[in-house]
Amino acid sequence: MRKRNESITLEHERFAAAPSAATASPPLDTGCSLRQSLRLPSSARPATDPGMKRPLGRRYGLWFRLKKVFIWLLGVYIAIPFLVKLCPAIQAKLVFLNFVRVPYFIDLKRPQDQGLNHTCNYYLQPEEGVTIGVWHTVPTALWKDAQGKDQMWFEDALGDGDDALVIVAIMTLETKYFSVSGWGDSIGTPSESGMTYDALHVFDWIKARTLNEDETPPDSLILESPFTNIREEAKSHPFSVVYRYFPGFDWFFLDPITSSGIKFANDENVKYISCSLLILHAEDDPVVPFHLGKKLYNIAAPSQSFRDFKVQFVPFQTALGYRHKYIYRSPELPRILREFLGKTEHKRQH
Repeated sequence: MRKRNESITLEHERFAAAPSAATASPPLDTGCSLRQSLRLPSSARPATDPGMKRPLGRRYGLWFRLKKVFIWLLGVYIAIPFLVKLCPAIQAKLVFLNFVRVPYFIDLKRPQDQGLNHTCNYYLQPEEGVTIGVWHTVPTALWKDAQGKDQMWFEDALGDGDDALVIVAIMTLETKYFSVSGWGDSIGTPSESGMTYDALHVFDWIKARTLNEDETPPDSLILESPFTNIREEAKSHPFSVVYRYFPGFDWFFLDPITSSGIKFANDENVKYISCSLLILHAEDDPVVPFHLGKKLYNIAAPSQSFRDFKVQFVPFQTALGYRHKYIYRSPELPRILREFLGKTEHKRQH
């Protein structure tokens, strides 16, 4: 024990007598010098990829933006039904779509610009503040005579004894196209009652000039791509696809239409028609589905009002590509109309 203690004492004395390394070196910096000296050299540090943080940051930023856009779209999607419910006028605009004018740059006052040199444009006024634009086309046999003639000549041509065909075109009969108030260059606001009144006004105007002023109904009625009623059509329209399964769809979208007085109840009105009926419908119609036209025909055919008249339904196959508004391109259409109107004329004479 004594020797061990002596050795320890000698080591202490030797350490005290030797020059200290601490006194030989400069004093330690109380700042960050010590920390810097204790850091590992750059060669010994673990390698870090500066590009690893960038994709993560980009990914996070992109996800945040997508999430923000999704929330915004969801809010708009939920707000639209309430907006339509509170403002039924919006739904009425969507029903008539008279603010959509395609093609836009067409002067309806000049049908000759569209190659209709045998057509006259003029206007009728069914009531104050309402003007109906009319295109009056004469039969093929009068095309040459009609070039350059005024409205009076066309009106006189109505009294030559030929049949007049309103709206629906056939090039062997005298034809009148008209746009109801709110469409084309007609003046007024569209409504169901207004459309009915405009059509009756044109019909009465023609009867007064064809020496047929009695109260007889038209000889026939031709419907192109018709629907049963506005509620069933609105449910089937492409615009309703995104909301068709929305909770309360009828309450949000269909009830505002009928509350605005828009019904177009063709399935009810067709039961009171007292003339021959022809329905034309394309199977690939995306606007008014084919099954609605067929359903209207199935309602009309057994109706008592048609017991003395012909009811005919003519479908056009999907492969023809006529869709909603191109049935007029069918090369069979003149024959179909000629046969239908010929049979109607024969039945009227008997």
